[in-house]
Amino acid sequence: MKLTINNEPREFNDNITVRELLDQLNLSGQFVAVERNYSIVPYKTFNTSTLHDGDIIELVTLVGGG
Repeated sequence: MKLTINNEPREFNDNITVRELLDQLNLSGQFVAVERNYSIVPYKTFNTSTLHDGDIIELVTLVGGG
């Protein structure tokens, strides 16, 4: 299936969850805000929120520094 992630078209297997997407993008274990089709995906639903062909995903990670 085709997803747009941070304005970049990408191909993934069908019926993956938000958690599986983050795993494939090597973002597991990081603090990530996920927006799907202009709506925030609650963290507690990452394991059950299934993505669909054509979804637009925005990912924001926290970066610390000083």
